[in-house]
Amino acid sequence: MSTPVDKQQPELRRVMGPGLLLLFIVGDILGTGVYALTGQVAGEVGGAAWLPFLLAFTIATITAFSYLELVTKYPQAAGAALYAHKAFGVQFFTFLVAFVVMCSGITSASTASQAFAANLIKGFGLDWGKAGVAVIALAFMAVLAAINLRGVSESVKLNVGLTIIEITGLMMVIFVGLWAFTQAGDYDFSRVVMFESSQERSTFVAITAATSLAFFAMVGFEDSVNMAEETKDPVRIFPKVLLTGLSIAGVVYIVVSIIAVALVPIGELKASATPLVAVVEAAAPGLPIDELFPFITMFAVSNTALINMLMASRLIYGMARQHVLPPVLGAVHRTRHTPWVAIVFTTVIAFGLIFYVSAFASSKAVSVLGGTTSLLLLAVFAMVNVAVLVLRRDVREAGRHFKTPTVLPVIGFITSLYLVTPLSGRPGSQYLVAGGLLVIGVVLFVITVVINKQLGIKDAGITDPTQLAERPD
Repeated sequence: MSTPVDKQQPELRRVMGPGLLLLFIVGDILGTGVYALTGQVAGEVGGAAWLPFLLAFTIATITAFSYLELVTKYPQAAGAALYAHKAFGVQFFTFLVAFVVMCSGITSASTASQAFAANLIKGFGLDWGKAGVAVIALAFMAVLAAINLRGVSESVKLNVGLTIIEITGLMMVIFVGLWAFTQAGDYDFSRVVMFESSQERSTFVAITAATSLAFFAMVGFEDSVNMAEETKDPVRIFPKVLLTGLSIAGVVYIVVSIIAVALVPIGELKASATPLVAVVEAAAPGLPIDELFPFITMFAVSNTALINMLMASRLIYGMARQHVLPPVLGAVHRTRHTPWVAIVFTTVIAFGLIFYVSAFASSKAVSVLGGTTSLLLLAVFAMVNVAVLVLRRDVREAGRHFKTPTVLPVIGFITSLYLVTPLSGRPGSQYLVAGGLLVIGVVLFVITVVINKQLGIKDAGITDPTQLAERPD
């Protein structure tokens, strides 16, 4: 039978103040999205690439208000799975939410692997073709798995260094861009206000399609709610810090996108697998920074991949420990004390995604995987916006938690749901990938039900979503 949660276990240490929390949020949002997708977004709407990033920032901020009410009302780890459990109380639905969040981590890391491979090839001047990109991406994911198998402490230490490199790279793009504007360089600000759809469709659909893709760049802030139990006074700190972190990321993305389209013609930006490298080359052609930047980008996107694969493996481990996935996925390595089977499982799924996009969508690998990530998370965000309204019936002590204006969750639900549907211009390939991942989850759930019956386990289920964030090491 499943083991009940020990009510007497010690609480997590509250070590994160405003500064550390802000660094965590900014570092989690900034990453693969802007490094890899700027050209793809520009390809959808032309020089007005800043507009989808602005809209994505607005939608993310609206949903962030819902997260703020929930995280200050229930300052516990587990995030969306916890809110789904408290609002709806349906075990299978809670499982699906947790599994979708896990899948979004894998698709995000797989997107980063493609960006890593493209920049490595660019940095070393290689000409390995599509097969070479796939091989490098697979090797990259294998290295991440090895790091995660070593232990979470090693992963977190590496994450701090990668976050610094990640932010430094974006600041470098902004500074060399501004420097280029002060010189008699080849730039054209008129492109910034030029709208040009890459396909024959309405302006509105083109913008929403680009926004659904740009939304990938804004994900990550929702991970911060998992740090609620390790934050000092989360009711007071979270609202200000989360909104500040989102604002910083939004401003950086908009500025970077404006600099990109002003310096690089849209056709070149769209065709480049390393768009920000192209921007740096255009801004500072005589400086060695253009030769260094591909390697900076490699480290930057590694941060996104590392965080997401760490999260995905721990979620799989947590679900297995609560008997909603096969128990073998909850196995812990005897010496390293890491969930080694869950790490291998999530890595195999990432391998499958890389093989799929390499075979069927190699020219659009980044947009397919990045778009699938935003698809999965927008579905979760739609649920969170409903959950915050449902949970208004759970009245807590007045004034002890943040409360968002009721109209914001309503707007957040409608916009998130719209961006999930084909009406937004989202391509079918993203639904195919997302559907395949959900089928894997449902099959595993059914297998687990059979195993539980054979073992006589009757109380299986995610009865305590906070345990999904449990760290075995």
